[in-house]
Amino acid sequence: METLKAAIPENLKRAIGDSDVDDLRSTCSSLHRFFLHFHPFHQMITELADPKYALCAKNKDAALKSRLLGNQCFSNADYAKALDCYTQALREAPLDTASDMESNLVVATLYINRATVLHKMSLIVECLRDCTRALQICPSYAKAWYRRGKANASLGNYKNAICDLNVAKSVEPSMGGKRQIEGELKILLDQCKSTTAVEQIQHTENNCNTVGEMPHIKLQRVSTPDKGRGIVSSCVISPGSLVHAEEPYAMIILKQCRETHCHYCLNDLPADRVPCILCSIPLYCSHQCRIRATGQMFKIYPEYNGFFKNLPSDLGEYAAEVIQCNDSELEIGDITEHKHECQGVHWPMVLPSEIVLAGRILARFLLNIPPEDIINFVERLELSHCYKQMSSERKLDSHIYAVVLLYCLQHSCGIMFSIDEVFISQVVIIISQIKVNCMTVVRLKSIDAHGLSGRFGEFPFQSGAHSTSNVEQVRVGKAIYKAGSLFNHSCQPNTHAYFLSRTLYLRTTNVVAAESQLELSYGPQVGLWDCKDRLNFLKDEYAFLCQCTGCSEVNLSDIVLNAFHCVNTNCSGTVLESRVHDSEKQKIKHFPISDHVDKNADIYEVCLRVFKQNGASIDIQPGYCLKCGSYCDLESSRAAVSKALTCIKRLQDAILSQQISSITISDALKSLRLLRLNLHAYNKLIAEAEDSIAQAFCLVGELQLSLDHCKASIQILEKLYDTDDIVIAYELVKLSSIQLSLGDGTAVESISRIDDIFSRYYGLHADLVFPYLQYLRREIKKFSVKALQ
Repeated sequence: METLKAAIPENLKRAIGDSDVDDLRSTCSSLHRFFLHFHPFHQMITELADPKYALCAKNKDAALKSRLLGNQCFSNADYAKALDCYTQALREAPLDTASDMESNLVVATLYINRATVLHKMSLIVECLRDCTRALQICPSYAKAWYRRGKANASLGNYKNAICDLNVAKSVEPSMGGKRQIEGELKILLDQCKSTTAVEQIQHTENNCNTVGEMPHIKLQRVSTPDKGRGIVSSCVISPGSLVHAEEPYAMIILKQCRETHCHYCLNDLPADRVPCILCSIPLYCSHQCRIRATGQMFKIYPEYNGFFKNLPSDLGEYAAEVIQCNDSELEIGDITEHKHECQGVHWPMVLPSEIVLAGRILARFLLNIPPEDIINFVERLELSHCYKQMSSERKLDSHIYAVVLLYCLQHSCGIMFSIDEVFISQVVIIISQIKVNCMTVVRLKSIDAHGLSGRFGEFPFQSGAHSTSNVEQVRVGKAIYKAGSLFNHSCQPNTHAYFLSRTLYLRTTNVVAAESQLELSYGPQVGLWDCKDRLNFLKDEYAFLCQCTGCSEVNLSDIVLNAFHCVNTNCSGTVLESRVHDSEKQKIKHFPISDHVDKNADIYEVCLRVFKQNGASIDIQPGYCLKCGSYCDLESSRAAVSKALTCIKRLQDAILSQQISSITISDALKSLRLLRLNLHAYNKLIAEAEDSIAQAFCLVGELQLSLDHCKASIQILEKLYDTDDIVIAYELVKLSSIQLSLGDGTAVESISRIDDIFSRYYGLHADLVFPYLQYLRREIKKFSVKALQ
């Protein structure tokens, strides 16, 4: 893409950079004409979109190579590596849904190879699913029925296991194989006789995370001069109320998550991940997700119908039930989002995620609506855009990507349409709409002090294991939610956004008065960044000047988050540097002291001097204490802080490498004291240093010291955030994990707070978003029982 950009004449670049929406047709026409006569452009499109150059197509030779490597790893008992190799072979192996029986038997064999590995790794449910997938491809595959029977037996599903082995015996061609299966059946029947009650456990593919909770509050769309479109309620809404749920109009997985998350629902991929049938790009968590994303329903061949008839009637019915999926029951949209990308071409892999997302929006249009109706289609999207406010560089990028995307889609969608200045200009608008309306889909991930990571619940707490459980929000995808885009931003939001599978949920976190706007955070919040950084981010990313209460009214967090300590050690006042001073000066000047001073004692404590002065004569200067007026040499303070942070960074690196020495911890403690001497007591850097030291002490087994520093970190964060903010709950998870390791009864209080906060932010969905809560509740019960004894 840089080749194209570098070749564009400078006068055309300037015209695009200076353009407004009204100029788009002209600038798009000029760029298009240039590319039409520029050979490297046509070569690029050919390489990106021509199936002859497809790098992501199925490849029989590559699949064989991966399979042989998997066999070798299996022989060496390297099951984790073998699992990866067989999965890669499945991604690469061609599967013909029409006639190529030989290729399909290869794929079925790969599923059984992987099932065998999964069984070795004690992943029995995953093993069972792979056996079923092999049988859906090749129903008469005796080894698949045999392996499925062994998996069902391991799960205690004896009735199904017996049926599986009986089918295997019926289709096994060799007498030796039949005798082996008969021996397994005898053992299994003996086990059944000794089992008085057999519970049949069904293990089906189901990735739907749903709870019977839907929004019932009527919301209204409004438009105001200062904020434009927004959403309000006609009634008072209490905290924790679910106010909105919505499926995405279009969604895309982020590049860094392609190997770890399902390309449809964006949930974590299981060990038995499912590849696309026609290309090697996506991986899905289930057969159902693949169908919804691609529309690819694998059909049983007519010649296999005789297979069911040749079995005894009861076994025939059982086999048909196992093999014939209820695909017809799946709700598949008119447009399957990956279908137009599924030819092995690699433009969906190469182009930025936001551009591929634009392609998915355009595919909905091209496959349903006449191409000449593009202007009406973009208008009906009803998404705001920020083209006028975009930088010259981004305007140029959007022009280039619009042209490239349209030519790629023309190859992929199989629809001929005219690529002209009208079409290109509307794609530029769609790209700018995505910029300001796209939501980032996140998942909660746990990372303990030992470096283990995963969803909560995957690494349960074990007695004697010294670790802190950290909560991290991982960005996994981007999506357009048309109604969700109407909710405005606030740096002190009253609404929380979260995701289950593909669904967006919005829930209030505070009381929302009637006719007040429901506002969520677009990323930056009070407590996370200071006001100046928030304003810059929102202007750069979303092209608006934030005027929310957090950015227009004084708050403790913005004053102290990056503040320095007064030179008088006994003074609790705050010292601001120039960058922070400029954004806070006017907010402090207009602070309504008479109404708020009692409610904001912390603010009053750190800014006593300025509040004592008359509003018209307040003189706030960088480097001077806002409480006592003393001058602080910020240059020397910055030097001391920089030196201290170098030692803290060394400790953080040691934590990651699991090589923590007593000297490293000692140096970090000295640096912490240096930070406390130079930074305000509520400065966020101190909280982060305390947290790092807590993790280090936990790793070396000094749990009481770890607990003390963890508490110190939380005490600071409770000044920067609301005490019931979800960020505090994340920190309390760390605290409670240390308390549980110590057998400290105060863990009950911490866990109760976590539960309360999560209930307010996630309601009935809390356990689905944060499965670790179930474990924490069990620990509360244990402590309660001990207290009664």
